[in-house]
Amino acid sequence: MTSLGFCALLLLMISGLRQVSCSRQTFTNTALLDAHGKYHLRWRYDERTIVFEAEVETTGYIGFGLSPSGSMAHSDMMIGGVENGKPYVQDFYTGTNREVHLDHRQDYHLEYAIENNTHTILCFSRDLNTCDMDDKIITESTVRVIWAYHSDDFKNVHNYHGLNRGRKSLRLLNPQHHQDALESFPFFEIKNPNITIPFKDTTYYCQIFMLPELKRKHHIIRIEPLIQKGHENLIHHILLYQCDSNLNESEVGMGHECYHPNMPDSFLTCESVFFAWAIGGQSFSYPDHVGLSIGTSNDPLYVMMEVHYDNPTFQEGLTDSSGLRLFYTSELRQFDAGVLETGVWVSLYHIIPPGVSEYLSEGHCTKECLQEVLDHEMPLGINVFAVLLHSHLAGRSLRTRHFRNGKELQLLAYDDEFDFNFQEFQYLKEERRVLSGDHLITECKYNTIDRKNVTWGGLSTRDEMCLSYLLYYPRIDLSRCESLPDQIQQLTFIGVKEIYSPVTAWPFIIKSPKKYRNLTFTDAMDTFKWSKKKGLAFNKFVLQQPINVRCSKHNQEEWPVSVILSFQSYMEVNLSLSTTNHISRLIHSKQ
Repeated sequence: MTSLGFCALLLLMISGLRQVSCSRQTFTNTALLDAHGKYHLRWRYDERTIVFEAEVETTGYIGFGLSPSGSMAHSDMMIGGVENGKPYVQDFYTGTNREVHLDHRQDYHLEYAIENNTHTILCFSRDLNTCDMDDKIITESTVRVIWAYHSDDFKNVHNYHGLNRGRKSLRLLNPQHHQDALESFPFFEIKNPNITIPFKDTTYYCQIFMLPELKRKHHIIRIEPLIQKGHENLIHHILLYQCDSNLNESEVGMGHECYHPNMPDSFLTCESVFFAWAIGGQSFSYPDHVGLSIGTSNDPLYVMMEVHYDNPTFQEGLTDSSGLRLFYTSELRQFDAGVLETGVWVSLYHIIPPGVSEYLSEGHCTKECLQEVLDHEMPLGINVFAVLLHSHLAGRSLRTRHFRNGKELQLLAYDDEFDFNFQEFQYLKEERRVLSGDHLITECKYNTIDRKNVTWGGLSTRDEMCLSYLLYYPRIDLSRCESLPDQIQQLTFIGVKEIYSPVTAWPFIIKSPKKYRNLTFTDAMDTFKWSKKKGLAFNKFVLQQPINVRCSKHNQEEWPVSVILSFQSYMEVNLSLSTTNHISRLIHSKQ
């Protein structure tokens, strides 16, 4: 039976059986859609149906829609309100040119409506999958909600919106966890002290902080972003790294641009991710049986906060005091949480050609790494309870795949409609056990159709990343489990035959053939005449190449499955392509 046939049969089976109870006390999810506090959305869902309640400061109509891009085009829309005491809800869709059409199938259903002199409350429901080609299927991926309201009730498609409209990305089916009332819990804040943001598009700013001195173990149970008002689009992410506990206390409060030649050496001891927050994300509460341990000799005493400032319009004179608020408790949870970074090792050798509508990158957390670590640290495995998928502007679809004994299990996490401006942890519906010998792959699909030059892996928002941050318990000594395609093999695709050795410059210089002579490898890649066909061929080629594996402990040491030479060792190797199969484990140490 075809999928459409199945949908038709399903609709016949459930026709007439819809009985949705809509009580304002039962909504488990809330979001403020506008900046002025006039459009509140609440919702709840089960395996088949989602129920919304919109509370809007208007006595006219309310518009609500699901959009593939955040614009009106190709959107699934509901328009409703109360006119002369009579409630109404209508189902619409829009075409390429944003023209509005009444849907022949009315799949939005009115549950109740209330209106007074200032506000309208509208409760409506629909199936997650209506089997209507003009309706958007609601999944666990990001959904771009579009909204509008008007002072008048809806008459026809010619007054379908006014100035009161906007969009907001949400994850409608992200499971919610119980959140403790926080009034009785102590907290501390880690914030930048009104720093001046440099006049450039991308800045990573780092500062060392000391955690509270506690006489015994405590658990952090909730972390809230403290984003300075007006800087919501300026701050791309905030990472906390665990630092060496032997740092001198004089290092506390020391701030400097990260990844800078003049940054303090102490920053190099802060490598293990302690917590991650990204743009658009909200507060994060740990499950009732899990917490971040602080206060013991094995826990961080010092942390480094890294803030990524994204300033593509080069605004001048900006200062920022954003950071994080961390709530903690002396009533210990059962397990200590950990953070594991998986995906593609951040490096220039993560190469994405221009002009390609769908390019796939893979980052492997290999079975060899997980077997080595888990057999030594936790033979019964670890339990993943949340995942943060992370990419930049070219990212379109991200997923974390899980393999065991050569068979693929259910996806660990996915977002097929990734929004760069909305990145937050996904709670898993059910915790997932990762065992010794399992294999994880982080997949990222990119769109570079409008780019003329190669997109490189790197720190800038215009560069790319492909990462999955896994929150899990019990905590083990594994900080990063990543991979990177073989670097030199990628260069052979464009015809590079030899590079100068010893290496004295970075990026390194190409020796032959003549057309690339004395170019850096980055310039050579950009000189190559890319086309859509060549880009897709390069993608297929890269996915077949050997990978370099990174299997790192919290102290930056490597588990023995990774054979990674230092950059100094790399300098001493003969780099002729005929003899450089080893380079796949070398050059990225410079990144």
